[in-house]
Amino acid sequence: MVVECDVPPGVITGENVRKLMKHAKDNGYAIPAFNCTSSSTANACLEAAAEYNSPVIIQVSNGGGQFMAGKSIKDKNACAAGCVALAMHVRQMAPYYGVPVVLHTDHCAKKLLPWMDGMVVANEAYFAQYGEPLFSSHMLDLSEEPDAENIAICKQYFTKFAAMNIWLEMEIGITGGEEDGVNNEDVDQDKLYTSPEQVWNVYEALSPIGDMFSIAAAFGNVHGVYKPGNVHLSPERLAKHQAYAKAKLACTEDKPIYLVMHGGSDTQWAYWDGLRKFEADKRDYLQQQIGNPEGPDAPNKKYYDPRNWIRKSEESMIARVGLSMEKLGCTNTYETKKPADGTAPVFNFKHAA
Repeated sequence: MVVECDVPPGVITGENVRKLMKHAKDNGYAIPAFNCTSSSTANACLEAAAEYNSPVIIQVSNGGGQFMAGKSIKDKNACAAGCVALAMHVRQMAPYYGVPVVLHTDHCAKKLLPWMDGMVVANEAYFAQYGEPLFSSHMLDLSEEPDAENIAICKQYFTKFAAMNIWLEMEIGITGGEEDGVNNEDVDQDKLYTSPEQVWNVYEALSPIGDMFSIAAAFGNVHGVYKPGNVHLSPERLAKHQAYAKAKLACTEDKPIYLVMHGGSDTQWAYWDGLRKFEADKRDYLQQQIGNPEGPDAPNKKYYDPRNWIRKSEESMIARVGLSMEKLGCTNTYETKKPADGTAPVFNFKHAA
């Protein structure tokens, strides 16, 4: 049985993120990250984490931030503002679910760095008021750039992050497929596999700044869902990265580096599938406001009320998130600590002392 990690429930930052990541590495489990685009999808992840007694990473992408802000908002800061809005929602509600939450942003390519600059501004403002950053961690994905440029830019941002105790995830080697408008489906196949030397170069450059970073090293993984046989994964490469780093460091630890596995689950499909099944089951009640198989004057409001069909989407997504947690071995690694009724703060933001 895994001895529980000593971190509090709710959004965690700084030292607590470090402790949670080390606990996962030492105990052989991974923490899943889920892209959220709304309060509904975020709540589904929180509910799953509470049900399966697991920590969770809730993340938002550039496109997710735009959706959260509203697709009609064309302001250059809309994506950052939308991410802040989702972050504030998660921060407010996470304590009610009683599990530790890492609040993260997903792939940030070079062309999206202005978005990351907005995140830095938001974190600095939050840090000044509350003594911790708004987000737990951020990802920079400059894997399409030359390695030297990738690492140099990561160093610049990691220096800013380290001052606020923000974890950095960086990517070297390209994740295939398509994600949030970034299409790598036709990329050179050699770039889908990161070498141990590349991983070591990142470690060597970032470790003098701090130890709160992880490396997304490619091993043929892709975003999205593909027919079996069309994707060739080589996860054994991750062990080679660890062995190479261990030899370079001349240390006793078998896994000295924090590694990230990228890819795509089918949580988006799960969310849609809940709605799809609801519509199929209640189709005769969803054709008009009044009139259904129970009678021509029978009202249908309780069927087309968005709260009902959105909830079916959430329930389907909760089950799929739970399956990911089971596959990654993180279920029952953190006993859910829901607060006693009426004790969680209605306003969960306090100024730093």
